Amino acid sequence: MRFRYALLVFDLLTVAFVVATSFIARAPWVEAVDVLLGIAIGLEFGLRIWVVRDRKSEIFSLAGIADIVVIASLLAPLAGEGLAFLRVARVFRLTRSYAMLNRLRQDSRFFRRNEQSVLAGLNLAVFVFVVTAVVYETQVGRNGDVTNYADALYFTVTTLTTTGFGDITLTGTDGRLLSVLVMIFGVSLFIRLIQVLVRPPKVDHKCPTCGLRRHDFDAVHCKACGTVLNIEDEGAV
Repeated sequence: MRFRYALLVFDLLTVAFVVATSFIARAPWVEAVDVLLGIAIGLEFGLRIWVVRDRKSEIFSLAGIADIVVIASLLAPLAGEGLAFLRVARVFRLTRSYAMLNRLRQDSRFFRRNEQSVLAGLNLAVFVFVVTAVVYETQVGRNGDVTNYADALYFTVTTLTTTGFGDITLTGTDGRLLSVLVMIFGVSLFIRLIQVLVRPPKVDHKCPTCGLRRHDFDAVHCKACGTVLNIEDEGAV
């Protein structure tokens, strides 16, 4: 269990390193750290593949594909800057946090009671960081308004919240298309998070008769069909 949480912390530190190094010029020590991170993640990925029974499923899972792309991006300096665009993929380490959900359901009562809110927030956070990375890699150097990761993050957040100050705009046809995608998908995820936060908390438990999944924590019968429910709880506190 501690190892899983340690991996999650490592993933967050990896993303933080990507953000922090966007504010400084590329230097040999940064590329050296990239390679070391790539080797470390590669070793962890190889060991994980070695111990699982269904290796093919693990490799082609969301976490497996994300790891492969991230490893390639971190080892890109060895092949030259021709693969520098792969740096955008490093934020996909955040997608590994989805693998923590089952463990959190077992370990955390808070998570069980707020799972929908946590999941909605995670979806939005992953979307924001992925799009911000895409904006940064496609606009820096060609758009004077985007000079670092903070500028790209600022544009992404103001666009998906429909604030749209207009002081930063993306250039080119690809930039406009990216803006449209941010507005369509980002606003949808943002609204979803707001809906989850303001509605009364529910428990996720599938009714064996009608299939309704959302019920009150103290529900005895399904509100849709009246079937008796056996919702697991923590008992008296």
